[in-house]
Amino acid sequence: MTRLGEIFTRKSINKADVARKSGLTSQRIGVLTLDQKAKLTVAELYLIAKAIDEDPCKLLDYVCQDLK
Repeated sequence: MTRLGEIFTRKSINKADVARKSGLTSQRIGVLTLDQKAKLTVAELYLIAKAIDEDPCKLLDYVCQDLK
């Protein structure tokens, strides 16, 4: 599970709703929340943040906290 997946789990976020609101496919949302090797683009992060009513900057900080 990815950090984005942790957020979805912790907040009980429905992936299908996020897909509908963001315009991303349900399959892509699934990959981004489960696959550690998946590359999340800035555009995707922004759309997801808006779909789940999160500040995109805070979401970016959380998702990328391990990067140095």
